[in-house]
Amino acid sequence: MSAETSLQQIERMVTELLSSEPEYFVVEVKLKPTNNIKIFIDGDNGISIEKCVYFNRFLYKKIEQANLFPDGDFSLEVSSPGVDNPLKFLRQYQKNIGRNVEVAFNDGSLKEGKLIEAGGQDLILEQLKGKGKKIEKQQLVIPFSNIKTITVQIQF
Repeated sequence: MSAETSLQQIERMVTELLSSEPEYFVVEVKLKPTNNIKIFIDGDNGISIEKCVYFNRFLYKKIEQANLFPDGDFSLEVSSPGVDNPLKFLRQYQKNIGRNVEVAFNDGSLKEGKLIEAGGQDLILEQLKGKGKKIEKQQLVIPFSNIKTITVQIQF
């Protein structure tokens, strides 16, 4: 069985599993040549470790039953995408409204600011300009088509 076929079957299993859990969604499914399966799932309110463990056990059994890998020669990891991974879907943008993000543009330039809104064809990024008492907020409307990646910035 080709890797492409196995990957498609695994993606279908994940989609079926999450159809009964609408607050969760698939971000990415990867299949490495060593039969290491990595599934990244996110939720509108995040995802707990316990939920990842539940999804992992469920999917592991499904993959074994489907006999996708001879002699059970595979490993499975189910996790959240992590804060260092770029946002990919509108649902991820929306759940991160109010957080500071870094936007990498298609032309190579970068902008940082607070994600204020995301929807339709663009997002709104708020930046602070100036110093001291002359700080003013500036809102930029950025079309999704101009964005290469957007990553949440962790504040300490």
